[in-house]
Amino acid sequence: MIARYSRPELAALWTDAARMEAWRRVEVAACEELPALLGGDGPSDAALEAIRAATFTVEAVNERERTTDHDVAAFVDVLAASAGEAGRWVHFGLTSSDVLDTALALQLRAAGEVIVAGARELTGTLAARAREQAQTLCVGRTHGVHAEPTSFGLKLAGFAFEAHRNAERLQRAFAQVTVGALSGAVGTYASTSPEFEARVLARLGLHREDVSTQVVPRDRHAELLSAIALAGAGLERFATEVRHLQRTEVREVQEAFRAGQKGSSAMPHKRNPIKSEQITGLARVLRGNAQAAVENVALWHERDISHSSVERVILPDSTILIDYLQHRTVTLARDMTVDSERMLSNLELTHGALFSQRVLLALVGAGSSREDAYRVVQELAQRAWDQGTPLRELLAGDPRAAGLDLDELFDYGHYLRHADQILASLDEIA
Repeated sequence: MIARYSRPELAALWTDAARMEAWRRVEVAACEELPALLGGDGPSDAALEAIRAATFTVEAVNERERTTDHDVAAFVDVLAASAGEAGRWVHFGLTSSDVLDTALALQLRAAGEVIVAGARELTGTLAARAREQAQTLCVGRTHGVHAEPTSFGLKLAGFAFEAHRNAERLQRAFAQVTVGALSGAVGTYASTSPEFEARVLARLGLHREDVSTQVVPRDRHAELLSAIALAGAGLERFATEVRHLQRTEVREVQEAFRAGQKGSSAMPHKRNPIKSEQITGLARVLRGNAQAAVENVALWHERDISHSSVERVILPDSTILIDYLQHRTVTLARDMTVDSERMLSNLELTHGALFSQRVLLALVGAGSSREDAYRVVQELAQRAWDQGTPLRELLAGDPRAAGLDLDELFDYGHYLRHADQILASLDEIA
């Protein structure tokens, strides 16, 4: 992922040096269990110390790869040479996928710790703002059209619960992908044993793959990237809401705009929802990467490497990007300004037509059939909207509405009476 959309902690996990350090950890852990595997004929204590002290440089591995045309083989050559005579034990009984997939699990575990924490932070931020705006009245929209009044806090609470579900999905997805395998060529343990694999993985704090067929099955990685894509879709949904609410004709919510910021190189008046638009756009990348991960599931026989080149792109990019987008969304939610007065003003755009359901139910309760009541309210509501005459005024002058308590029907407080009760459920997640 390009530096513009990367945060340092996640980016550092995917450098060549970090990737090869994960390889080194797997190789060392495997060497440490060779004496048990080989019945005492493996590396001596002195040899193990030499292997633990062995080093590499990315430059040296890249130089060696120009000859081997194989990255893991090049790495093994460099690490073994650094260990001296003890280097003969490096990579003993292993195949490249043992190292690659197990090391990848270490990297994904580290990435997951940061990403899940970020998802929890987003949940908490949205929940806090939802509680703050519990009694802020605004219009609810369906199909982009005014429907009925609602609480802006209730809108935010929905996003908070979605963020919570995504945090839970991410946690599960990272847990199931942090598995290793050291089963050797075609997964038969012909050169090692299941017990050897279990001991090495225990050293690394990883679970084992039940049947690895030489590689860890890629449905695990597809599940992870699908969870990341879903989390990105949740961020996009929130960003889309902010974008709509910031439109000039609506102007109920605005992204923070710092001193010195410019919205347009040509038009000084502009304040554009650039953070929301960025989140919306980059969420598409996560969905595309998830599709590529699904395509990686079907490999030939016990293994091929058609997945390998794809994963070098999509795993770093998706983990780095979801971390960046979560952080971006936390900032957006925390710092956005809410214009409650504008929200009240916009509620009046339909001249009271959005009270239509309240009036409909009142007429039915007074004895009208639902169909008759619907036609009366639809006629008057459309006149209110089209002519700019308040619906309440039209009802007051219409004998078909005689006897209705208009003060009670046109009370905005009716729509907020359950808000605090609904938002109390936020205590379950943040």
